[in-house]
Amino acid sequence: MSLEKILMVAPRGFCAGVVRAVDIVEEALKVTSPIYMRKEIVHNQFVVDGLRERGAIFVSELDEIPDGTPENPVVCVFSAHGVSPAVRQKAKEKHLFIIDATCPLVTKVHLEAIRFAKEGYQIILVGHHGHEEVEGTMGEAPQVMHLVDSVEEVQQLNFPADEKLIYLTQTTLSVDDTKAIIGALKEKFPQIESPPKDDICYATTNRQFAVKELAGHCDLILVIGAQNSSNSQRLREVAQSCGTPAYLIDNEKSLQDEWFENVRIVGVTAGASAPEVLVERLIEDLKKRGAKSVETLKITEENVYFKLPPDLKQLPIVIGT
Repeated sequence: MSLEKILMVAPRGFCAGVVRAVDIVEEALKVTSPIYMRKEIVHNQFVVDGLRERGAIFVSELDEIPDGTPENPVVCVFSAHGVSPAVRQKAKEKHLFIIDATCPLVTKVHLEAIRFAKEGYQIILVGHHGHEEVEGTMGEAPQVMHLVDSVEEVQQLNFPADEKLIYLTQTTLSVDDTKAIIGALKEKFPQIESPPKDDICYATTNRQFAVKELAGHCDLILVIGAQNSSNSQRLREVAQSCGTPAYLIDNEKSLQDEWFENVRIVGVTAGASAPEVLVERLIEDLKKRGAKSVETLKITEENVYFKLPPDLKQLPIVIGT
């Protein structure tokens, strides 16, 4: 058996939040330079390298950015994953002009955390330890937030039977795994309330559902995305849970010949922070490996769009041009 067909799935790749974040940096670079970025704007090295080449300076923490002054602030962009109030306060003290690229769907979870903390709830956040999005959300109400990453961690929680409880979730989780954790929370704490609307974002849900459909039509699934991309890792896991071998790759250079043994149809998708150009490069490589046809399995339409922040319009005034 040899490789015959490439089956791409739609939707895949950039979500509206990532498009917005990248557009913010690109538009800002048209006006001023340097622009500092706290953390990766999105979790994809190809995207980060491209912005760095155009003048963006990426730092791990605000301490690495020179202080500005009230008359001449230094421009800094917050990544799509969001930041805590402590980071915002630090930026204010350093006289940084902040352009916030936080995904609006992440901001929604932040606002929920603030609201329910004020209403006297203890908040269970379902998410991955150490993820930037989780760190930002936890920072909104650290005194009442409790992070769980698994059913096992749910069992370690203890609250009185009359405690006001509500759960929130990271936006890029596995839909199936999250259902199991939420089920465990409801079983242990019958009084726990749900958020007004599901916190897992539309793009994460759509891409996972699409991969489930794709898995039944191919012998191997390739997921383009960064290793530190939560939503990309979840796509690989979803494919594998369906019984289809799957690999998360940065680009076509990550492919290994032995993956294609006894593979006739290869499925292709991309995480929400992976640009389409990487898909195109992968397709060309797979054609060289023998694939003779390329088809698309279209599962659902996406037409979500997020406006750019108004702060971008103030940049020329801030830098005196």
